[in-house]
Parts: sequence; structure tokens; C-alpha cells
Amino acid sequence: MTAAAVAKAHQADLAVQGKHDVRFLEYWVDEARGTVYCVSEAKDAASIVATHGEAHGLLPNRVLPVAGGEPAPSSATEAKLYLDVHTLGPGKVTAAAVAAAHEKDLAVQSQFGVHFINYWVDEANGQVFCLSEAPNADAVRETHRHAHGLMPETVTTVVRGE
Repeated sequence: MTAAAVAKAHQADLAVQGKHDVRFLEYWVDEARGTVYCVSEAKDAASIVATHGEAHGLLPNRVLPVAGGEPAPSSATEAKLYLDVHTLGPGKVTAAAVAAAHEKDLAVQSQFGVHFINYWVDEANGQVFCLSEAPNADAVRETHRHAHGLMPETVTTVVRGE
């Protein structure tokens, strides 16, 4: 899975998304793990799957309903992009609690050279996804550790889709 191959598939998604009432917003690629993370707007998960199926046949393993945070402007640094995933469990996460934790991340992020860009919350499954620019994955972990102690299950280098 390369960023170039995903960009081609994304263009195919954009060409048919209107037929399924889907709007793809952003995506990131973890080339090392062969994982793609997409954010879209749709009436239901079936519409997203149908769009991918018609466009290129690459179907998602999971489609999760998420609520987004407020995006921050991207910085002009040469830092890498990271997506970290916190798995707290069903019923153990609320958008309000994540917003409060995110504010704590923002308060200490500069100490570690991290710039949080956005986050998404899946309340039903108890997961939080954070997108940041950072010098390395350890800086992301240390920011979370010092801010609130809620450590991510994974921190993955990603490439922003274009």
C-alpha cells in the first residue's frame, strides 16, 4: 500500500461519492502497516462501503462513526505526521471528556515539539484518534503522558492524502 496507490483510489472515490451521498474529507496513509484512515460524511456505513466498492473494490475493515474536534492550523515545520489511537472501551469515552483532555495536550505540546492538528472520537467503541505533527512517536506519547496520562495504544507515522 503506497501513498500514490491510495491517491489513485481516492480519486476514484471522489468520482462516484455523489451517487452514494458520501463526501470524503481527508485521508492519511500508514505505508509501513498498509493502513488507510479516511474521514468522510455519509448517512450510514453502507454508503461508504458501496462507494469504495464501486470506485475500486478496496473495502474498509471497519467504518466507525466519529465526532471531530476543532482542527488547528498546520505548522510550517518539517515534522512528520502521526496518528495515535487510544482504546478505552465502549461507554468509557465522551466527546466532552476528550475535548478537555485535548486542551491539556495543547497546553504542554510545545514542550515536546508536538503540534496537535485534530482529533476524532468514537464514543460507541470508546476510541479516540489524534492527528499531530511531531519529531517522533515518543514525543507524542510524552505529550499525552504529561498532559493527562491517557496513553495511546498505537502511534503511527502517516502521510496526508492529496
